[in-house]
Amino acid sequence: MEWQQHITADPAVLVGKPVIKGTRISVEFVLECLGRGWTIEDFLSQYPHVPREGVIACLDYARDLVRSETVTMIAPGLTAIQASDLDAAPQKR
Repeated sequence: MEWQQHITADPAVLVGKPVIKGTRISVEFVLECLGRGWTIEDFLSQYPHVPREGVIACLDYARDLVRSETVTMIAPGLTAIQASDLDAAPQKR
């Protein structure tokens, strides 16, 4: 399934947060509910106007965001600013 068919973002709806098309249900809200232990069936019983494909698309959307994410580890004791200074420092040869 292509999540792009089920998720949209419009500045006029929830300040542009990604939502399930045709609803004001944000991807963030769906993920929060599922993260708190709701099943997809629990969610659909509380929000029957939301299509199952929309809920699954939220998971696919989150997967793609995490897949493209880069994580930089910061050494213990350094702040983020100190770590960014390291990135700008000349490299030893």
